[in-house]
Parts: sequence; C-alpha cells; structure tokens
Amino acid sequence: MTRKIIIDTDPGQDDAVAILLALASPELEVLGITAVAGNVPLPLTAKNARVVCELADRVDIPVFAGCDAPLTRPLVTAEHVHGKTGLDGIDLPDPKMPLQDAHAVDFIVDTLRQEPAGTVTLCPLGPLTNIATAFSRAPEIVGKVQDIVLMGGAYFQVGNITPAAEFNIYVDPEAAEIVFKSGVSLTVKPLDVTHKALTTRSRVEAFRALGTPVGHAVAAWTDFFERFDIAKYGSAGAPLHDPTVIAYLLKPELFSGRYINVEIETRSDLTRGMTVADWWGVTDRKPNALFIGDVDADGFYRLLTDRLARL
Repeated sequence: MTRKIIIDTDPGQDDAVAILLALASPELEVLGITAVAGNVPLPLTAKNARVVCELADRVDIPVFAGCDAPLTRPLVTAEHVHGKTGLDGIDLPDPKMPLQDAHAVDFIVDTLRQEPAGTVTLCPLGPLTNIATAFSRAPEIVGKVQDIVLMGGAYFQVGNITPAAEFNIYVDPEAAEIVFKSGVSLTVKPLDVTHKALTTRSRVEAFRALGTPVGHAVAAWTDFFERFDIAKYGSAGAPLHDPTVIAYLLKPELFSGRYINVEIETRSDLTRGMTVADWWGVTDRKPNALFIGDVDADGFYRLLTDRLARL
C-alpha cells in the first residue's frame, strides 16, 4: 500500500536529494510539493522544487509556493551553505512546468480536509512556517494528519546556525512551537542523526557512477555543499540531512531514537530556536516527539543509491 505524503521544502541540495528519493520510491505517493522560504528566498525555493521534479522527469507533481517569511521574524537564509541559487554545484535548466496558482497553505488545508483522516504524512524539510500557518488557519486538520516526519533541531550536536539552534527551527521558532505543541504524531530528524550519515568519497562516487543525469546532479550538489561542512566540522564529509526524512518512511528500521518531550525556545536571545529535548527524562513534561538519535549510515546510503538508480 502506498503512503500519501506532502513534502514541504526549501530546496537546498539536500532537500533536492530528499525529493528525488521520494519520487524514486513507489511506496510513496507525493500529493504535492509545497515551497517555503528558508535556505534561499521563496521565489528560488519554488523554482528549485520544479527544477528537481523536471530532473526526475516528474512534471506531474504539483508544486505550490507558500509563505515567504517566518510568522513574526525577518527571514534568515543560508546561501553561505547552499550557494546563491540554493542548488549551486551544477547548472540545470530553468523549469518549464508551471507553479500552481493556489497558495501552499491552502493546498495543505484542502488536501487534509479531503483525504480520509490518518492517511496523509507531512514531510517538512525546512522551516515550519507553512505547516504552522495551515494548523492555525484550520485547526480541524491537525487531527487528520497521519504523521509529521521532519528534519530539524538538535540536542547532542547543539546548533549549526547559532551555538544552540539548528537552522530550520531557528528560522521560525514560533512556527516550530505551534507544530510541536499541536499533539500531532511527530518524528524528528535532528542534527544528532544526520551528522551520523556523512558523505564519503566512495558514497559520492557511487552517485556519480549511476551515469544518469540524476546521479551526476546529486554528486555535483554533494561536492558543492560538502566543502562547507568539511571546513566547518573537520569531518570527512557532509551530512545529507533531509533525505533521512524520506528514508525513515521507507525503512524505519535503519533508525533508532526515543519518544521524549521536545520544547522550542522562542524567547531567549541566546538560545532562540533551540530544541530543548528531554533525552534523559529529567522533567515531568509529556513526551510529544520520537526524537531520532542514530542511523545505520551504510544502509541509508545503500537505500539512497539504489533508489536514485531508478530515476
């Protein structure tokens, strides 16, 4: 049986790989892709989502533009990681497929209203602005969501945009707070797990060796944004953050974590956007998220390479 998903995203090279993994996997039915401002501004994320669909030869996937700024804050972007286009590393043609007329938030609301309860999984790969806006505008849809599996946050790895905060949560902590307090079934892929799934030369060359346009693009994207993380962390490669979300839907056995309480810091200048994860159970706060802490990295890259080979 296929699982219906909506990918909410701010592509980004690793977002692009996550989208490709989903489009290569027949177990998943991608109902639509909703773009949000994050890694780069909204006009680019909405464009990049369509670039990726065309690369995968999936012009049938509807792409919607959503919120162009966080709920209450000015937008912070990450061109320093992803380049000025968000997909630097390889020149791909501008998309011919159209952007849908509807707003991404309306698409999310309408889809969850129409589909049977418990049949749609939301897969946010960027700031949670679109999801939080949909939940605030139409609270009745919250109970209809099957799951939210998201990339965001950190605990043991602390922050990557500030000393305390991971980028996706930091950009719109108020939106994250709405989602984390919504009561929806939530699985979180923090930096703690993505930093255990680093690219290596052999893993990148395996993408290139596919010999396809998709394989070449993924290798080129990885080569580009890997440089930033290698310089920053002194690691052998870079984490492919967002594909862990899609990989979890396909092979949850590759991952392990704990069902714990996670609160979002919204007020402190020092720790704004921090995911305060009660990993050790030291509070009496009610668990609200499956917080993933470990991954079988070899299994993850095998899955990724095998699936990308289908495109």
